[in-house]
Amino acid sequence: MNDVAEEAGWDVEPGDEIASLVEAVGRLMRHFREAAGLRAADFAEALGYGEDQVRKMERGVRIPRPETLDKADEVLGARGSLKAFKEDMRRARYPKKVRELKALEDRAVEVLLYSNHNMHGLLQTQEYARVLFEMWQPAYSPDVVERETAARIARKSIFEREPAPTLSFVQEQVTLERPYGGKMVLRRQLEHLLEVARLRNVTLQVMPTDREEHAGTHPKDLHTLELRYGMIRAQALPP
Repeated sequence: MNDVAEEAGWDVEPGDEIASLVEAVGRLMRHFREAAGLRAADFAEALGYGEDQVRKMERGVRIPRPETLDKADEVLGARGSLKAFKEDMRRARYPKKVRELKALEDRAVEVLLYSNHNMHGLLQTQEYARVLFEMWQPAYSPDVVERETAARIARKSIFEREPAPTLSFVQEQVTLERPYGGKMVLRRQLEHLLEVARLRNVTLQVMPTDREEHAGTHPKDLHTLELRYGMIRAQALPP
């Protein structure tokens, strides 16, 4: 399979409730293709994808990219019927767990976050996030790396919300020093961190490695998380 064909979209996760909508879009796409008198191979060539990818989209096992729906709508003369699902497919491309997490973040008034192995996802640059997913074991396919990276970056829309939520981050010192992806990736990540820290609704603190007491070493307990986070902030360096 060539690289272009692999860019057609993303596979639907087993058991994802979004599957029925993706299947409906696929059936609609096939309906317009057949009404236009196009073979799947000819339609695929017009889109710039492989025939296998087109058939997967029509079966509802492959989530079409929003730009793919634009092109398909134009090629098939669908008069906006396929374009109408662009936003749905944009959301569908993200893994279910990410959509659920983003839904919570979109409603949050205050978000308290602590990270001890790497930069928190909301603070990551795209290249830093991609490096983390590329290091995942068992290894992700390039397609999954791209999907997971795009999903993580999409969550950063929380910084653009109005009214803005209060965001508090505590990062372990080591997360600012470990050069995932190389020194230049880390440098650009740290520069981004400084930009985020200047936002009025953001508080960023660092937990020193040599701290002799640390409230974040215990297993998570929902009944004491708020208290524990308060202690972590008190033990971290001032903003």
